Amino acid sequence: MSTVITASPWAELADRVLDGHAVTRDEAATLLDSRDDELLALLDAAFRLRRRHFGKAVQLYYLKNAKSGLCPEDCGYCSQSVVSEAPIEKYAWLNEERLLAGAAKAAEAKAKTYCIVASGRGPSNREVEHVAGVVEKIKAEHGLHICACLGLLEPDQARRLKEAGVDRVNHNLNTSESHHDEIVSTHTFADRLKTLEVAKEAGLELCSGLIVGMGENHGDLVDVALKLRELDVQSIPVNFLNPIDGTPMEGREDLDPRFCLRVLAMFRFVNPAVEIRIAGGREVNLRSLQPLGLYAANSIFVSDYLTTPGQPESEDFRMIEDLGFEVVVAGCEESC
Repeated sequence: MSTVITASPWAELADRVLDGHAVTRDEAATLLDSRDDELLALLDAAFRLRRRHFGKAVQLYYLKNAKSGLCPEDCGYCSQSVVSEAPIEKYAWLNEERLLAGAAKAAEAKAKTYCIVASGRGPSNREVEHVAGVVEKIKAEHGLHICACLGLLEPDQARRLKEAGVDRVNHNLNTSESHHDEIVSTHTFADRLKTLEVAKEAGLELCSGLIVGMGENHGDLVDVALKLRELDVQSIPVNFLNPIDGTPMEGREDLDPRFCLRVLAMFRFVNPAVEIRIAGGREVNLRSLQPLGLYAANSIFVSDYLTTPGQPESEDFRMIEDLGFEVVVAGCEESC
């Protein structure tokens, strides 16, 4: 007796997206609600969208924590916030020499993008000038794509960063507007949208994403995916909460690897042509299923995060090689 094999609903949805369909709120929610035994079919469908726009290329990001701790904001997930008791290293701005050394390591690690990140509500004009001067030298020496994550920006600051050669500004929404006040009270969701608007007006690319696992519901995750589509961002970092000891979210364990993969697939369906990066918490939450994440996402961080370690670079390169994927490096329009 023959068995009739029918296409999965995810394959059919992928066909429609490839033909130009924009995934609806209900469709996005259905992706998150899919069953574990549908997971491989879902990832296969997501990979078709990823392959259309990015092939088998993987973009690597290297992050430098240019200013650690000493932050007046009360973000409940962050080890650098004013409410955190996490035993982290705290320091003011790194000097030019150390930021240039970080860029050299990024180039050595075959990263395409070097991320300069600073804790705090937002930079002073003097701090912006410090970043601008360093970026001009990095561009001359390494040609790296530069992303700056400096907090809330004023229009003149964004324009100065663009003038210096910064390519992209990262400013995460972190969660939905309705859930925002549950995780921070010292700035608003509107403040975050304003910085993205300021960066876009200055001609900077937008990098904005979220942290999954902070008590939000499925609707909140869909809201963020749709809002980022509306904002037309170029890059979406998907972080998974690493519940650091000493933070208000210490001990939270809301996630499992299979759900994390469904989140990545949902973001790919909603934002099919956008770079999606598996960011902080990758090793802690995806665990042995990390490689499967790259069937939906096309980018990862290599080396360490802000205050938590990542897995060794050699393991990231082995994972990419084992998948049969290729690394995109600085100066290459295609994988090389």
